[in-house]
Amino acid sequence: MSEPPNTPATILVGSHHHSGGGAATTSTSIVREYRKGNWTLQETLILIQAKKLDDERRIKANSTPPDPKTPAFRTGELRWKWVENYCWNNGCLRSQNQCNDKWDNLLRDYKKVREYQMRSDGSDELPSYWNMEKHDRKNRNLPSNLSPEIYEALNEVVHRRSYPQKTNQPASALASPATVPALPPPPVTSRAAASETSESSHTNRSEKSGSDKKRKKIENLESSIFDGASVIAGALQSCEEKKEKRHRQIMELEERRLRIEETRNEVTRQGVTGLVGAINSLSGAIQSLISDRRDHT
Repeated sequence: MSEPPNTPATILVGSHHHSGGGAATTSTSIVREYRKGNWTLQETLILIQAKKLDDERRIKANSTPPDPKTPAFRTGELRWKWVENYCWNNGCLRSQNQCNDKWDNLLRDYKKVREYQMRSDGSDELPSYWNMEKHDRKNRNLPSNLSPEIYEALNEVVHRRSYPQKTNQPASALASPATVPALPPPPVTSRAAASETSESSHTNRSEKSGSDKKRKKIENLESSIFDGASVIAGALQSCEEKKEKRHRQIMELEERRLRIEETRNEVTRQGVTGLVGAINSLSGAIQSLISDRRDHT
């Protein structure tokens, strides 16, 4: 199989050289030959890993205060350009637009399969997606070639987005504890410490309850989104069926009109043929009559 054509693009890479009190900036032009055609399994997994790392990178950047020493072009780096660079460094020669489009398609297919798997009970009417043939998947309006490796990788990324882990602790948690006085505390202080412990436990329970409520809200929102998507998909399918029915009716009317026109033309041809024959017969009769009169005279 021949290699699909590539699309060249010029990438400018900047480098800074400091000399004395000034700074000199030079740029190097690098031509990237972007690959076209269908995505391979390895390319898709590299893209998913890039999005996973990009999410972690942005969560970490949002959870830490900005560093005034960090240049502005680093903090404002475009997301998909970062993804493209990661893919390029790992052998996936795709552009940021290709990565963006592919990611949207992957998420769409993943959500369709996940929604179907939540409704599937393994029966003949609702078999598991992984036990169906390609034509069965197409008949159910499902992606026909989503592999288990890609589905699991996408599931991990989506799960991390829904339930992000705490990667950074507050500075107070890392601070050293206060110095304990040499003398034992009086009973009042012990009661105060017990009260603080009780309040801290109550606060932790409240935070956990709030986190559970937030998780339930997210799950309800996801379910509502999936239900809305199903309704929209059903409406679009119904609209397509109506368009196809209307198209068939128009084609039938057009065929009927052509048949009527052909019949009309055939009647016209037969009429002209009969008229020509009648004229020829009349002309022959006239010539015969003239000949008879000449013979009598």
